[in-house]
Amino acid sequence: MEKKNTMTHRLLSRLHSSDLPDECLGYIFNFLGFLDRESCSLVCRRWLRVEGQSRHRISLEAKSDLLPDIPSLFTRFDAVTTLALKSGTPCRSVLIGDDALVLISIHCRNLTRLNLHACTELTDAGMASFAVNCKGLKELYCGFCNFGAKGMNAVLDHCSSLEELSVECLGGLTDSCATMPIGPGVAAYSLKTICIKEQLYNGQCFGPLIVGSQNLRTLKISRCSGDWDKLFEAIVERVAGLVEIHLETIPISDAALVSISNCLDLEILHLVETTNCTNAGLVSIADHCKLLRELHLHSWRARYGIGDGGLTAIAKRCHDLEELIIFGANPTSLSLGLLAANCQNLERLALCWCATFGDAEISCIAAKCIALKNLCIMGGSITDDGLEALSGGCPNLVKVTMWHCDSLTRDGTDQLKAARGSLAVNLFNRESDPCPFWANVKLYFKTQLLRP
Repeated sequence: MEKKNTMTHRLLSRLHSSDLPDECLGYIFNFLGFLDRESCSLVCRRWLRVEGQSRHRISLEAKSDLLPDIPSLFTRFDAVTTLALKSGTPCRSVLIGDDALVLISIHCRNLTRLNLHACTELTDAGMASFAVNCKGLKELYCGFCNFGAKGMNAVLDHCSSLEELSVECLGGLTDSCATMPIGPGVAAYSLKTICIKEQLYNGQCFGPLIVGSQNLRTLKISRCSGDWDKLFEAIVERVAGLVEIHLETIPISDAALVSISNCLDLEILHLVETTNCTNAGLVSIADHCKLLRELHLHSWRARYGIGDGGLTAIAKRCHDLEELIIFGANPTSLSLGLLAANCQNLERLALCWCATFGDAEISCIAAKCIALKNLCIMGGSITDDGLEALSGGCPNLVKVTMWHCDSLTRDGTDQLKAARGSLAVNLFNRESDPCPFWANVKLYFKTQLLRP
């Protein structure tokens, strides 16, 4: 980024900026970081105007003293389409209320993306007025706010272009909201992604919205109680095009998986702490969802657990699998061998706290996983002898990460590094590198463990 900014400054210094059209000057500004843009806005009045007109994203601290500055702020930045209003410490400051949000909506009628985080003073009335003024909204994230079903329904009734909705811990949804369902509204025709998190006792009030969103492609539900088995039966009857489903810590059983298996276009499925799901449910997924590319199974506290039976079915039928993360399940060389033989596109594999994973299993992976690029192992009983199998196997392997594998030594990893000089090998021990909590493991896999 620093090199890019330096080149941009050189370009501007060599050119007579007065000869550049405003569009070209604004395009150049978009390559600069925040501080460099601020510096450029001080050069002259024209640069101040063009810099403001070319800025499309703004993040503001949601304090009440923002209110008097809103008209001048959005007069300068009159092309803003993405706005984030966040409060880091809502208990220690007075936050913006409905009047500020309404004023913003009047000055930013072209807003397409809004992020509201911990704006606890906003009410249903403020959200309703905002929705009337910003009907072109496409993405809404609201987390730790206190408005309720009326405010959410106002957005869904007016924002006919809404494509993505993410709700986390919405405090205004009380037990009384059970009689006031959310949705579907006109937004149901355009919604493609719905994410509901931390609605412990009232997440199912979003049921009518989910069922009514017939063009929905991605559904993510986390930490919501209720009878989701029954709701998923209704969802798949109306929403047939789901491609991505994330379910975390919600009470579902194999009945929900049987319903989900009717989503024939499903490519990504994450099941995290869905404690009543068994091999039978996973077999149903395998029988019908043959386009599956990414599968995450976290059954650490599962009552019955998922093991060879379910994974064998996946291996036999889901040949397009590219990423597999298993956390707490118990695969053996039988299912791993079938996965390696049949899933020729498998590039990312993580096996975490699998009691059955040892030298035989890693030798099977080394011999058969030809496409594998990233391998992560947490726990398990592999030894230096088993690790040696990777010296000549998995020809496309780029990165190996081992966490809390107590039987491994530095000598074993050093030998692997010597045998394959380009391979990144990481061994973390129990004392100096504590294992991350599962809440962080998913992001950690994406950013460090399972990416080159």
